Amino acid sequence: MKVGVFGGGQLGRMMALAGYPFNLRFSFYDAAVDCPSALLGQLFGDKHASPESLDAFIASADVFTYEFENIPVAWVERIAAQKPVYPSVKSLAISQNRLNEKKLFSQLCIPAAAYHEIHCADDLAQAASLLGLPLVIKTTMGGYDGKGQFVLRHINDVSQAWAELGKAAPLIAEAFVTFQRELSIIAVRSQTGETRCYPLAWNTHHEGILSHSIVPAPQISAETQAQAEQYITQILHELNHVGVLTLELFDTQNGLYANETAPRVHNSGHWSIEGAVSSQFENHMRAVAGLPLGSTEAIRPSAMINIIGQHPDTSAILAIPETHLHLYGKSERVGRKLGHITITAETYEALQMRIAEVAACLPNKMAL
Repeated sequence: MKVGVFGGGQLGRMMALAGYPFNLRFSFYDAAVDCPSALLGQLFGDKHASPESLDAFIASADVFTYEFENIPVAWVERIAAQKPVYPSVKSLAISQNRLNEKKLFSQLCIPAAAYHEIHCADDLAQAASLLGLPLVIKTTMGGYDGKGQFVLRHINDVSQAWAELGKAAPLIAEAFVTFQRELSIIAVRSQTGETRCYPLAWNTHHEGILSHSIVPAPQISAETQAQAEQYITQILHELNHVGVLTLELFDTQNGLYANETAPRVHNSGHWSIEGAVSSQFENHMRAVAGLPLGSTEAIRPSAMINIIGQHPDTSAILAIPETHLHLYGKSERVGRKLGHITITAETYEALQMRIAEVAACLPNKMAL
């Protein structure tokens, strides 16, 4: 079976590395000839996204998936009319639009921040009156790693917020959520409707970019894990989602609040390559290929640390026990994810010691 992947970045690369042991083969749609997935399969696409390149991509594979959600729904609909696409068009359309996403949370009675739809600067002022300040202003489409957002702390900054984001209207204004920590849960659903959930991850961000994750998140009650699993399972079934889905959450004094979804494998799940019985990438490939799902059980406490902007010394990293290095074949650039490091240990105490050792070797230590 040949799998076509929209996007040739590191997520597509790790999908392919997980799928090759099942005798799966891959093609990728990406305009960058030097993208991280380029060496792992046929590459299609051009900078003009021509119909001809899309047609050639459709002809190249038996089943399709995607590594990011910011792709035209019309493209996926075009493929779905001819061949299987997982996750579904519905999953893509909901996850790539924050207003649709919030409406889904409301429909499923999943707690989330109060919000207001924004079409003009006057709507921003109205949202501030209704929801209070500070407000988090976001584009409804696009945006990642902190991009496409503005925190409105003073009513006098409405003009600045609109100047920065107004061209992308409609926007969404969300009430500020006071949280103790940021969490995420990753789950997978098969073509037959079977679901499995990974343990909650505790995520730390720096300037909008994920710095590191610790899994299973320490000091999480069984009730909190069960609540997160209930929320994400509701979403999986409602969307008839096949493959991996991620739900980002705020851990608050009033319980879990949903933040955003991602209809794909996720940065906070990279730990699972070494830290789980079956990684998120393996389980996504199992689901897309119609194979039985693997165990999502964590083998031991694990941490995932992103490598941002500059490469570390490979020998120094690999000299640290139970440390695994994944480089994506990217050139250095400020704020760019170049790779990640997974650390495992028998205890959380030992894990924290190894995190400190790794941090000492990183040129960019982020929030470590």
